[in-house]
Parts: sequence; structure tokens; C-alpha cells
Amino acid sequence: MTALIQDFGLAVRHFREHHGWSQELLAEKADLNRSYLGEVERGRAIPSLATAAKLAAALGIPLSGLLAHCEQQAA
Repeated sequence: MTALIQDFGLAVRHFREHHGWSQELLAEKADLNRSYLGEVERGRAIPSLATAAKLAAALGIPLSGLLAHCEQQAA
């Protein structure tokens, strides 16, 4: 389970960096606290499904795309 959480955080960071965004900007777009987003990216916080959907929407990708990238990290 821990690997899944870390892979999710890496996927969020990947897409955030792909956009050239800071954590502050993504947190603002997703209506989240910046420090919480940092915890998610480091795999230290487990986001709810609603939070994962907010992140995906802010990144402009479907939630399934974010999760698929997460699964590809694990493979």
C-alpha cells in the first residue's frame, strides 16, 4: 500500500512539473493547502478520492489518467 501512495505522489509531481507549475499554483488551482499538497507528493498523506479528483481536474487530466500514470510507475 505504501508504494501505491508514493507512486500517486510521484504522478502528481510529474504532471505538475510537466505544466511548469509550483506547488503553490497547483494547490491554488485544486483548492488545497500547499503544505498538504507537498505531503501528498512525498507520499506522506493519503488523499481522499475527492481530493484526487480535484488534483486531476486542476491538472487538466481525467482521474483515470492520473491513476493510470500511477500504475505505470509501479510496473
